[in-house]
Amino acid sequence: MTEYQCPMCEVRSPVETAAWCCPRCHGPWDLGFRASPVPRDSLPRRVNSLWRYEEALPLPAPASAAVSLGEGRTPLVPLTDTVTAKLDFLMPTLSFKDRGAVMLAELARRLKPRRVIADSSGNAGTSIAAYCARAGLDCTVYVPAGTSPKKLEQIGAHGARVELVPGDREAAAQAARSVAGDEGVFYASHVFNPYFLHGTKTYVYEIWEDLGGRLPEALVLPVGNGTLLLGAALAIDELHAQGLITRKPALLAVQAAAVAPLAFAFRAGADDIVAPSFTTRTLAEGIAIPNPPRARQILTAVRATGGSFLTVTEDQIRAAQRDLAARGLYVESTGAASWAAAGTRDLGDRTAVLPLCGAGLKSGLAAAT
Repeated sequence: MTEYQCPMCEVRSPVETAAWCCPRCHGPWDLGFRASPVPRDSLPRRVNSLWRYEEALPLPAPASAAVSLGEGRTPLVPLTDTVTAKLDFLMPTLSFKDRGAVMLAELARRLKPRRVIADSSGNAGTSIAAYCARAGLDCTVYVPAGTSPKKLEQIGAHGARVELVPGDREAAAQAARSVAGDEGVFYASHVFNPYFLHGTKTYVYEIWEDLGGRLPEALVLPVGNGTLLLGAALAIDELHAQGLITRKPALLAVQAAAVAPLAFAFRAGADDIVAPSFTTRTLAEGIAIPNPPRARQILTAVRATGGSFLTVTEDQIRAAQRDLAARGLYVESTGAASWAAAGTRDLGDRTAVLPLCGAGLKSGLAAAT
């Protein structure tokens, strides 16, 4: 294995013995890993999961598919002449979080903890629970008390213990972190652990493969904690550095106007969150994160590609979800936020791919107002 690195303090620590966060600043880890080029001409002969991009992954492909559930390889479906959707809601647990969860579960399987814990508003917890079940790992998921009953049922169905935490998403995170340092506990944090980001980056590798070795002019991505966007940024940097793409697509980050701390900071020219905490609720619960721990990295990644932040209203999210359903694509409201943003003038006539990243069955159709 490689080693964890703190992007703020430059502290380094072996993966096998590291605490779940930097011991100095308590921030999230990055990973000291350099990807090798993925040979595109060999991909058709490879396993049909994200492990097909093994040169780009920080863990060697397992000898068997003991942890994999066949995640990845989701289809691209045109929505307009220039905008294409990637159907990540067709993943095994019905959300894109499976891309990162399989990496965390495989890491935990190799580290052999006594138990795995996670915190989530639903989708990440479901993914961690499913992949821990697949790997034979004991799992507990901390969730806010207001989490969708359908998501709670799914987490429990995979055999994980569900800890309902009074309060919001941040309260659930704090509850998990209070026991994350206990002996024998592996904190499968989709925010703090960089292995998750190296799983989500396969989203871009798949687009690159399916578009014949190129990427669109823009990637439109919903952003709360930024795990999909930061994974996308990793893949873009790797592909560009290896000469496998000649230009970087713009990262267009989408937030709900009701909870948009990153968009506020971006427009203020700030390097970190500067606004008072947002407390307004939003239909896009998966990106309702008032203080994302990787805020600096998200803002830097968007600016590095000449991208920007787009915000959408609750009415736009409702309309986008219903429009997608009318096209045969039933997704949850967080995933619909990107389609809502695609209709703004910021996108223009650029070619773009956006993720439909969670199934509508998880939370239902947003009520009309």
